[in-house]
Amino acid sequence: METRRDERINRLAQALKRTDKIHLKDAAQLLGVSEMTVRRDLSEPSAMVVLLGGYIVSDPKSHQGHYFVSDQQAQNVDKKRRLGQLAAALIEPGDTVFFDCGTTMPWVVDAIDNQLAFTAICCAMNTFLALKEKPACRVILNGGEFHADNALFTPLGSGSVMDSLCPGKAFISAAGIDDVQGATCYNLNELPMKHQALQRASHKILLADSSKFGKVLPARIGELSAFDTLVSDEAPPARLNQRLAQLGIVILNGQGG
Repeated sequence: METRRDERINRLAQALKRTDKIHLKDAAQLLGVSEMTVRRDLSEPSAMVVLLGGYIVSDPKSHQGHYFVSDQQAQNVDKKRRLGQLAAALIEPGDTVFFDCGTTMPWVVDAIDNQLAFTAICCAMNTFLALKEKPACRVILNGGEFHADNALFTPLGSGSVMDSLCPGKAFISAAGIDDVQGATCYNLNELPMKHQALQRASHKILLADSSKFGKVLPARIGELSAFDTLVSDEAPPARLNQRLAQLGIVILNGQGG
């Protein structure tokens, strides 16, 4: 027997066949309930739709082969936590740091000392929400159109805030690292900001947990030679490790690397 919650979720699922996302406020108005009721409906398991960054989107499990922050945030948590601690240790007082999109970045931010004064540049909602909790951090958000799947903002027009900035460090996330194809990710819309950060930053730091080694995804970030440092939770496999060593890339993995 269909419950009222089931009925509401079905209505949202039907509405999402006509659009890619629905704002929480609009969903509440559509259903004639409070925003809290919608949040409660979607907090329970087995929903066909999920809440992400204030927007309701289709369950990522129905989009195989595509990247959704809501699907990835619970994956490889221990690996990302260890990686985040290593990456956070690279930030020094007064640094200006670019933080890429992806589910690894909030773990980096979480590991930063609350008293550390630094400037952060970010382009994704989940990273921004983590950074704003750091009391000594000055946050600069690159705005534009919001994409609910990867929580990314992409600039409208030809300019972005990065045109006026040269960060000392750039943390670039990858979903795949291969000794031949280099660093790759899922979504093409991530590439312009990644490339601009790599062009502007003095120190280019590649972040990827060990589950990403040997994988190749559709969107190519660039050659491994574009980076100075790789931060991961484990040492890379032999062939990838050899290639990184040939390029003079520093490897930080908390295991003597």
